[in-house]
Amino acid sequence: MRCWDPAVETMPEEALEKLQYKLLKTLVTRLYARSPFYHERMRQADIHPDDIRSRADIRLLPFMYKTDLRDNYPDRIFSSSQDDLVRYHVSSGTTGKPTVVGYTKNDIEIWTTSLARALTSCGLGRGDVIQVSYGYGLFTGGLGLHYGAERIGATVLPTSVGNTERQIELMQDLRATAIACTPSYLIHLGEAAERLGISIKNDTHLKSAIIGAEPWSETMKQRIFETMGVRAYDIYGTSEISGPMFSECSEQKGIHIWGDIALTEIIDPETGEPLPPGEPGELVMTILGKEALPMIRYRIGDLTKIIEEPCPCGRTHPRIQRISGRVDDMLIIRGINVFPSAIEHTILGIPELSGHFMIEVDRIGPLDEMLVRVEVAPEAFSDKINDLINIKRKVEHILKNALNIAVTIELSEPGSLPRFEGKAKRVIDRRVY
Repeated sequence: MRCWDPAVETMPEEALEKLQYKLLKTLVTRLYARSPFYHERMRQADIHPDDIRSRADIRLLPFMYKTDLRDNYPDRIFSSSQDDLVRYHVSSGTTGKPTVVGYTKNDIEIWTTSLARALTSCGLGRGDVIQVSYGYGLFTGGLGLHYGAERIGATVLPTSVGNTERQIELMQDLRATAIACTPSYLIHLGEAAERLGISIKNDTHLKSAIIGAEPWSETMKQRIFETMGVRAYDIYGTSEISGPMFSECSEQKGIHIWGDIALTEIIDPETGEPLPPGEPGELVMTILGKEALPMIRYRIGDLTKIIEEPCPCGRTHPRIQRISGRVDDMLIIRGINVFPSAIEHTILGIPELSGHFMIEVDRIGPLDEMLVRVEVAPEAFSDKINDLINIKRKVEHILKNALNIAVTIELSEPGSLPRFEGKAKRVIDRRVY
C-alpha cells in the first residue's frame, strides 16, 4: 500500500474517534466564542460547547445549509480577519448570489494535504505528469489539484479547460500519465482524439484519470477503461468544504474521507435523523480544521452511504459510496422520483447508443412529461426507418423498466448532442411552479 502519511491514514479507529472528538470540541468552542453566526445558531438550539462530551454529540448541533451562505453573502460567516485571508474562490449559484469561500494559509495547507493523500492513494507520485484540465481561477478544481499534484512531486501540466486539440497535442508531446477533469470532458477529449486519428489508449502515455465535479457511473468508468485504456478514479468535494478533497484509492471500493479533516454523517433527507452505516441518505460534513469559512454539519445535498467493510488497502478512515444523485437534483415526474444518474447508468448499458443524452421536462396540461434525447452510436446509425424505430422502442422499454415511468425517447444523429468542457448540463426543466 502506497500512503502519503501512513501513520495518519492507518490510525486505529479508536484513536481516530478520540482525535475527531478533540478537534470537534476545539472547533465548537472557538466558533461559540468568535463567530456571531455560529454563536447565535447554538444559542437558538440551546447548545453550549460544554454539552459536546463525545463525538456522537455532534448531533446536538444545528445543520448548516446552502441558503445560509447565500443569505450571508459575501463573507458574514467568515471567522478569520481579512488580514489572515490568502485567497477567495467563488462558486456560481443556480439562483441569487454566488457562494464566496475564503481561505487562510492553514486552510490551503489542509486542502493540499488532503489531495496529496488522495492522489498518492491512486498510485500517483514523483515521475508522473498530471494534466489538470479542470477550470482555474474562481473554480476550485484547477488550483486544488494543481497544489496537490505538486505536493506529491508530480509534474503539473496546467491546461485548464477548452482548446481540446491543443490539450491532446500537449498530452502526447509532454507524456502526460494522468489527467484531472470532469467525466464528460474526458469522453469529449477521447472523441476529439479519435477524429484526429489519435488513440488515447495506443498513442499517449495516459493511464489514470482523476475525475469528478459531476455525476458519473460505474458503467462510464468501465467504458473509459475499455475505450481509452485509462483507469478512472472518483474524486469528491464541494467549493464550500474547500474544493475536491477525497478520492478512491487503488482498490476503488469507495471514497476515503480523511477523518482527521472531516467528520461525516448520513441523514434521512426528510427528517434529518442520522442513519446507520450502510443506509443511503444525504451527506453531511463538518470540516474540523477550517478557519476562514467554518462548516459545521453542512448539508451538502449529495446522496450516498457509509461503507462498513474495511478497505483492502489498509486505510482505516471512513469511506462513502459513489454519489448516486442529489436531493435537490431529483426530478419528480408524476409522483415518481427520477435521478439523472440513473438515466445515465441505463443509457450507457445500451450498445446502440453513444452515451450522450439530454433530459427535457415540461408540463403538458396537468401532467409532467419527460423527453430524453439520446445519441445513436455511429456503428448503429442507419438510414433505415425500421432500424431506428426498433432502437427507439428498445430504449423506451429499458428506461421504463429502470425508472418505473414511461419516458419519451428522441433519437439524435451521432455527434449532434452538446459536448461539455466544464460541468455537463444535461437537464432542462421547463415546468413553472
